[in-house]
Amino acid sequence: MRRKIPSTHALACFEAAARHESYTRAAQELALTQSAVSRQISSLETYLGVELFRRTRHGVMLTASGADYARQTGRLLESLERATLDAAALQGGGGTLMLGVVPTFATRWLLPRLPDLARRHPDITIHLETRTRPFLFADTDFDAAIYAGTPEQVTNWPGTQATPLLREDVVPVCSPDLPGYRPGITPDDLADFPLLQQSTRPYGWRQWFDAMGVAAPMALRGPRYELFSMTATAAAHCGGVALVPTILVGEELERGELVVACDRPLRGERHYYLVTPGQSLRLAPLAAFRSWLVEQTENGQDGTVPEERGVTGKGNEQ
Repeated sequence: MRRKIPSTHALACFEAAARHESYTRAAQELALTQSAVSRQISSLETYLGVELFRRTRHGVMLTASGADYARQTGRLLESLERATLDAAALQGGGGTLMLGVVPTFATRWLLPRLPDLARRHPDITIHLETRTRPFLFADTDFDAAIYAGTPEQVTNWPGTQATPLLREDVVPVCSPDLPGYRPGITPDDLADFPLLQQSTRPYGWRQWFDAMGVAAPMALRGPRYELFSMTATAAAHCGGVALVPTILVGEELERGELVVACDRPLRGERHYYLVTPGQSLRLAPLAAFRSWLVEQTENGQDGTVPEERGVTGKGNEQ
């Protein structure tokens, strides 16, 4: 069956003109004449039977239909370009995976290990973009996501299945040069130190002190940072004490930039999961990546959850 798809040349002209709201600037970007861009867009409007631009004294302006069409075609053209580049790069072999990953886990844990994946599977190419919240896979180009959340949150992610990887156990860390720090300080001592807050875990310190049985009226006070990497960096520069997952600060601890301020870890409620849509684990590159990822988390890494290992199905396809 022949697909009802307009010319990609016309779509490219429309996408550029919509982005700039200017035929002239679109023509400059595409190395065409303004009249050529205008003809392509006119032919597209005729094909669709919809006015995409409104002509004004000062140039052109997207109509409501044009703005909606531009949002969709821009994303699809970008996806087509990425698929074309991947196909050309692979030259018929292997495969590519587009992953949405929580940022600090990507930079602190995953990226240092990817060279091992490349050695074992040189035909698999990994693309990473940061994502911190669930999304509908059907609305993106992602093949999988690495997500941090509670089991309940992952269960409520529709149309997906999840593999638990690591538990997010947290421990207080600080610079060894932090004023007042000495080895062997207690949770009661820690209540008097400046505390670095995590905006995505606003009650983290309160939960830690409650678990230690310590009254800490200042537990919610202190500068807030969005990412664990930010709180770890602030702690390394004597900004205060950070409450972070040990799996994300291993290098700083090895180099001595950070020390465990009080060796009383709190078992985390959150885990890191590999989340995939539907039955996508049947795809060879994704199945190979999952096997490698599980192996990495089982090789003596803190916070592994082998007792919970397995793929859990979720919801309906979306």
